[in-house]
Amino acid sequence: MSDTPADEPVPSARALLKERDYLVFWGSRWTGSFAAQIQSVAMGWQMYAIARETRSVEESAFLVGMIGLAAFIPVFLLTLPAGEAADRYDRKKVLLICLTGEIASVLALALATVNGLASPALLLVIAVLFGAARAFFAPANTALGPMLVPRKLLPRAIAWNSLAWQTASIAGPAAAGLLVARSAETAYFTTFALYGLSAMFVLSIRGNAKPDANPGSRWQLMKEGLAYVWRQKIVFGAISLDLFAVLLGGATALLPVFARDVLHVGPEGFGILRAGPAIGATIVALYLAANPIRRHAGPLMFLGVAVFGAATVVFGLSKSLWLSVVALAVLGGADMLSVFVRQTLVQLVTPDHMRGRVASVSSVFIGASNELGEFESGVVARFLGPVGAAVFGGVGAMAVTALWARLFPDLRRADRLE
Repeated sequence: MSDTPADEPVPSARALLKERDYLVFWGSRWTGSFAAQIQSVAMGWQMYAIARETRSVEESAFLVGMIGLAAFIPVFLLTLPAGEAADRYDRKKVLLICLTGEIASVLALALATVNGLASPALLLVIAVLFGAARAFFAPANTALGPMLVPRKLLPRAIAWNSLAWQTASIAGPAAAGLLVARSAETAYFTTFALYGLSAMFVLSIRGNAKPDANPGSRWQLMKEGLAYVWRQKIVFGAISLDLFAVLLGGATALLPVFARDVLHVGPEGFGILRAGPAIGATIVALYLAANPIRRHAGPLMFLGVAVFGAATVVFGLSKSLWLSVVALAVLGGADMLSVFVRQTLVQLVTPDHMRGRVASVSSVFIGASNELGEFESGVVARFLGPVGAAVFGGVGAMAVTALWARLFPDLRRADRLE
């Protein structure tokens, strides 16, 4: 998978500092992720606050989960054409179009909130538009990164890409908690500015961002991407494990409910809770950026998913803010471990001319695990309550880990990430 022999040291992380286009790309990734986190948190908090004016805790939690479903539907419907577009068109231009869509969505939210027009229906419509932009953004962003670094630096770059997202995921929710405590429109206008900065970074990328031409019709190219993922059983097993484990263990979708009606910590406490998973994930990402996994990749991935499920159970049962934050940090660190293995496997084994299509298939699995996980948590919370939903999801994630270890023995035995 790599042109670096197993006994040759992986290049130092400092070598990435010499890659100007990669640094600009990293800046765009961080600011865009920071903005998306603030928007996501603000939309969830605003949906719950509006719903609680007339609805019960369970019904309001269900509406928060509906935001996840609304965002996932366009991701699911557009994933194949989005991947094909990332492998056919200039990936930088695709990112700029997507950022324009995200800017429009958050500006609409800000103006509607200022004028007292925000409603559950509007939030769901904006979630659909936001999901459509993210459907094209994810494969283009994933496919562009490897074009900007030498192949020998790719494992390092993958770790630092994850670090960009995770550090933004710490700052984003914490900032969002402070911003929504002031007003929702403040959070939305801040997001608007950050998306603009991300677009400026993308415009600063000088290198070639257009993939080699792919022969064949759009439908043929989309089928080729699906067939590739299906044939690579280790890759298919890795991304499907992430899908079902996070789908069941999506406790973070219920954080507005836990902050307001279980732990009673308000918007500031909500920001602290929302940052919890990213704190653990960032610690693990920093370690992996300096010490990429080179052995026992499969067992470590399964361990990460199992710990993720167990930490979700602890979070669901906790009645203390700080125990909940610790559980969420462990959950985030374990998820980061499994995500690192999955992303490294997928990007190292995939040729550049297919990266957009493979990334789009992977992104729909990720989107399903995140957005449908929010919906699943909302539905289960409607019947079992928020605590029952979190415990149910954590136990389910551990069960899926055991089942996938049996169904995909090659994945369980995967050793080197090289």
